[in-house]
Amino acid sequence: MIWILLAIFVATLVGIWAERRWPDRAGPGSRRSLVILLYFVIPPIVFVNLARADFTIGAGVGLVLGLVTVSVVGLVAWLIAVPLLKLSRPVAGAVICCSVTSNTGYLGYPMVLTLMGGDDLGQAVVYDVVVSGTALMLLAFGVGAAFGTKAGVGFRQRLRAFFVKNPLLWAAVLGLLAPRWMAPDILVTTTWVLIALILPIGFFAVGAVLAEEERSGAIRLPPRIHRQVGAVIFSRLFVSPALLFLLAMPFSGVPRSFLLMAAMPAGLNSMIVAHAYGLDLRTTAEAVIYTTAIVVVGAAAWVLIF
Repeated sequence: MIWILLAIFVATLVGIWAERRWPDRAGPGSRRSLVILLYFVIPPIVFVNLARADFTIGAGVGLVLGLVTVSVVGLVAWLIAVPLLKLSRPVAGAVICCSVTSNTGYLGYPMVLTLMGGDDLGQAVVYDVVVSGTALMLLAFGVGAAFGTKAGVGFRQRLRAFFVKNPLLWAAVLGLLAPRWMAPDILVTTTWVLIALILPIGFFAVGAVLAEEERSGAIRLPPRIHRQVGAVIFSRLFVSPALLFLLAMPFSGVPRSFLLMAAMPAGLNSMIVAHAYGLDLRTTAEAVIYTTAIVVVGAAAWVLIF
């Protein structure tokens, strides 16, 4: 766990330093890395893990509840961002996208392993692939197509952008249809290596985006918590775990790791969606930083106290 936290901290600082040192190369380079992740790195991860996923009855109920939860969270984020705060479309889309995506992979896995043990990790992987994967492929990409500045004009163009710029959806369909033998152990192990690589690349991009915004005079580092980031913190870190806990109360057999996964911070994949569709990268980067910091501090306090 300590290595994950150190990687997050160092990668963010390196991104900030690189943008200040090479302002003409660090920012564009980090954005190109997000495109590479979207089209060449994450799709194989989705395919292999869905082809190997195992489902139990209790886990199945929990997965349905998880999907209901993330959908309601997205609705809550929309209510706050659009009717209440009246944010611009790219900013509102960033708020909703960050609320429905969560860092259940490269942060959720080590947290489950550290706080709950290896027996709970298997179900956590299933939650990550099914709930977080569905939220990313359908909800987050759908939000990007609906609110982004790079998705075209009108319903037809935005619908086309949803499918054309969403390779993860096609990877998921193929993964669900693929026989188990197409995902041998060596490929599963390889996907874990790829997941480990996503973490520093993603937080490097977060640091570079924040440094760009500071250089333009839009923010000061560290950025303050403003209303759109507060909306993400509320919907992602409070509404999500509380709602899943309430929905799971009448049922037995729902894995306890699902509740922890529901409380994970905004996912790095929101940066990928924001870049692909033209959502507000500043809001996205700030939301990722602050929700991650809150969860990390909370987990550290839990370990020290209990």
